[in-house]
Amino acid sequence: IVVSVTAEPGKGFLDKMIAMVEGAARKKTPNEIALQIFLIALTVIFVLVVIALYCYSAFASREKGMANPASITTLLALLVCLAPTTIGALLSAIGIAGMSRLNQENVLAMSGRAIEAAGDVDVLLLDKTGTITLGNRQAAAFFPVKGVSEQDLAYAAVLSSLADETPEGRSVLQLAREQFGIDLSPEPAMEFIPFTAATRMSGVSYGDQTIRKGAADSVRSFALRQGVPWPEDCDAIVEDIAKSGGTPLVVLRNDRILGVIHLKDIIKQGVQEKFADMRKMGIRTIMITGDNPLTAAAIAAEAGVDDFLAEATPQGKLDMIRDYQEKGHLVAMTGDGTNDAPALAQADVAVAMNTGTQAAKEAGNMVDLDSSPTKLIQIVKIGKQLLMTRGALTTFSIANDAAKYFAIIPVLFTAIYPGLEVLNIMHLHSAESAILSAVIFNALIIIALIPLALKGVKYRELPADRLLARNLLLYGCGGIVTPFVCIKLIDMVISLWI
Repeated sequence: IVVSVTAEPGKGFLDKMIAMVEGAARKKTPNEIALQIFLIALTVIFVLVVIALYCYSAFASREKGMANPASITTLLALLVCLAPTTIGALLSAIGIAGMSRLNQENVLAMSGRAIEAAGDVDVLLLDKTGTITLGNRQAAAFFPVKGVSEQDLAYAAVLSSLADETPEGRSVLQLAREQFGIDLSPEPAMEFIPFTAATRMSGVSYGDQTIRKGAADSVRSFALRQGVPWPEDCDAIVEDIAKSGGTPLVVLRNDRILGVIHLKDIIKQGVQEKFADMRKMGIRTIMITGDNPLTAAAIAAEAGVDDFLAEATPQGKLDMIRDYQEKGHLVAMTGDGTNDAPALAQADVAVAMNTGTQAAKEAGNMVDLDSSPTKLIQIVKIGKQLLMTRGALTTFSIANDAAKYFAIIPVLFTAIYPGLEVLNIMHLHSAESAILSAVIFNALIIIALIPLALKGVKYRELPADRLLARNLLLYGCGGIVTPFVCIKLIDMVISLWI
């Protein structure tokens, strides 16, 4: 590990990451804004209605020389019944239930708002390394140049990897052992050359043998300096491996290029099928990687994502998310690295992998304990179920308020306008019993709906128009019928004591 210490403030990698995270900001989702406006509007409307009813009742009763039947106490009770208290009281329960269902999927959510946003997500950005791939590239094959046997190449590759403790180096030893039974151990006479970011090579000097293994361009430069010829077919092998999405490592021994080791990114099991499911749900998947476009295209095709961003930088990821958000999309991102933190902080739904850095976890609003990029499917389904539950209960609440309004108003003002008696279809006992029955029902219905809010409406993958029609039929009609029936029953019980 090479650590660079600088006295210049704001010039380091962490300084830049912190600055970008501080500049990122999550906006409220359209559903959240719409519901907030809707609840405020309903409250204002009902307050104005109650004030108007009091003024009108006072004026009409004075004209007829009678007592005002709509007292302040009565109208305050009416306001409590009509205000959207049902959905307001259940919103917290719905959010907590969504977080609980996520916990059952091994996902920790920082807020219910994040789950709601997940229900509307239509763009998903995924970091490649550690998210789509396992994170450790594995040696997949040995490709010797002309005139060299595959076993000779494997033998030299093993010697150069004996001191390599990286997962890639260990995989070279395992592949040679499985294919050719080569199993060597380090000897005291061996002088190992460690890998460095500057040379991008490692190797060993052993007796009269000098072996080097590393990136193609680094080994080519080393070979040219040593006067070692570069085989024409080596370029073709390197290019083919890069096109397939792999990483080529060229092996040189003494004065000859022996061939290329193919390091392959291992795609996590089941991601192709999960990405296909996301596509059916209308979610566009985009892979983000620092690889070159050629390698990125190959891995994207193998993983089954819709698009990719190659040679990505933290600023590039952040800009892409902001661009999608400005176009009206809700963006989710999964990541595990410190360089993912700014993008995670900006994304509407940010799922950090549990195996990732602390910076990524702090920037995200969800943490996947299983570190599975396909977990977003369950997150989206739970988010959609939460939105469906909230929509169903909101529909019920509106219908419920409308029914209570038409149940109470006729009996309340019959004394002033006897003609309203024909609208008293429930034949409530009196204005007092009607108001008291409505208040009791209002308290009981919230308690009765808590189990539904916690359990959630069953998620169904249906078109929006069919879901709307179903909710209007079930919860709209139910919201109208239920208050009439229950208020009448409560009124009958109350009338026995009045």
